[in-house]
Amino acid sequence: MELLDVKAVAQRLKVCARQVLKLAESGRCPQPVRLGRSVRWNAAEIDRFIERGCTMPSAEGKQNG
Repeated sequence: MELLDVKAVAQRLKVCARQVLKLAESGRCPQPVRLGRSVRWNAAEIDRFIERGCTMPSAEGKQNG
């Protein structure tokens, strides 16, 4: 499993690192894995997120914008 730091996720999403953290905090992107004080994202989850047009499926199976 490849893990990405916030800078790598920001580059893939074409946003700033702060925006990545805001998206994760609001639940609008895949949640990070916490390793001690480090925060990392699963690269495969980020890639699927991008493929879906950067939308998260809701609990009902619909997509949020």
